[in-house]
Amino acid sequence: MFNNLSEKLDKAFHVLKGHGQITEINVAETLKEVRRALLDADVNFKIAKEFTNKVKEKALGQNVLTSLQPGQLMVKLVKDELTELMGGDAEGINLSGTPSIILMSGLQGSGKTTFSGKLANYLKTKKTKKPLLVACDVYRPAAIDQLHVVGDQIGVDVFSDRGNTDPVAIAEAGIAYAKANGHNVVIIDTAGRLAVDEEMMNEIANVHKAIKPQETLFVVDSMTGQDAVNTAKAFNDVLNFDGVILTKLDGDTRGGAAISIKSVVTKPIKFIGTGEKMDAIDVFHPSRMAERILGMGDVVSLVERAQEQFDEEEARKIQKKIAKNKFGFDDFLKQIQQIKKMGSLKDLMGMIPGAGKALKGMDIDDDAFKHVEAIIHSMTPAERETPTLLNASRKKRIASGSGRSVQEVNQLLKQFDQMSKMMKMMQGGGGKKMMQMMGGLNGGRP
Repeated sequence: MFNNLSEKLDKAFHVLKGHGQITEINVAETLKEVRRALLDADVNFKIAKEFTNKVKEKALGQNVLTSLQPGQLMVKLVKDELTELMGGDAEGINLSGTPSIILMSGLQGSGKTTFSGKLANYLKTKKTKKPLLVACDVYRPAAIDQLHVVGDQIGVDVFSDRGNTDPVAIAEAGIAYAKANGHNVVIIDTAGRLAVDEEMMNEIANVHKAIKPQETLFVVDSMTGQDAVNTAKAFNDVLNFDGVILTKLDGDTRGGAAISIKSVVTKPIKFIGTGEKMDAIDVFHPSRMAERILGMGDVVSLVERAQEQFDEEEARKIQKKIAKNKFGFDDFLKQIQQIKKMGSLKDLMGMIPGAGKALKGMDIDDDAFKHVEAIIHSMTPAERETPTLLNASRKKRIASGSGRSVQEVNQLLKQFDQMSKMMKMMQGGGGKKMMQMMGGLNGGRP
């Protein structure tokens, strides 16, 4: 996420390295590189220029500060300005109304239908709501099928009427169905086009007028850069939507849309999509995103994800086993599953300060644990419970059964032993939750 932009901003700050104070000359040199980095990230030229002018004004106004090095001060100023540019504070979703009606809009291919499912799953699991998905794309039967597949996947009802070609009538019938069946949130997935056209705008404007949604969200593919911002403006002129959803932020995005869309349409980014899975959805926090862009990581989000997956009862059982030296590979597998539920490994590593730079160029595979799991599943129940049973012949059998080498089996056993000792040493400390989660991560790479 934003790797290219992060790298170029880091180079820009090197201009100030070694300087003892802020001057007009070194600030101008640094901000020239910052502006170039933003333009390369597909940020609008006018926005990039205004951004660097604001940072310059603040930097030169603070040249009396001595507590920070010039480079550190510039990073702070850029971080604060990036946060403001992207919206300042995180915005919640409006769930007033009975039921709450959410209208999804966007071009075809932006990830609108998939994100409708992600949002339904988020509201169901995090907000304990009972959502209903309504299929209003009357042009693509595949879109209706896709929404039903998504609904089945997350356990959410889907309303559709394949014999009806009027999206307004379908939306109204879906809302009536929700009221009759106890659904307190209705998410309406509308038709998209390959480009903005009058017919499309009239249609979604008619749906919007008829159902009067509490939330109208515009879904945009963040990989389309400045085009995404222009499309958002066209939709906003017609719908006056309430917020933006950025999808595909896990891809090789330049970041221009995320950075400049708020400035253009004056509407907040409310959620981001960070992967293919139905739980790959995050509330957008401008300050946290600014920190990630500048290589500072996002420890708060990392801890929040860990807490979501933390099972107190399971943790107590694990602690007892550690105390009795009975922590086995079945327990280790459970730790791996908790980490996998937190999201993609690449995304998680990006939340650790400095990790992005350290792992530059490395391909972090989401299936990084599959070899570990294969080795463990090739063990007998007795071997998983009591790893000391693993002698040379057993290791050879496990290696053969998992398709790995004996050396990899030995390496996993060594890491498992080190992790078990570390967990026992730390058992009396206060960081057990993160220790268990990250302990599994460190021990899971044979």
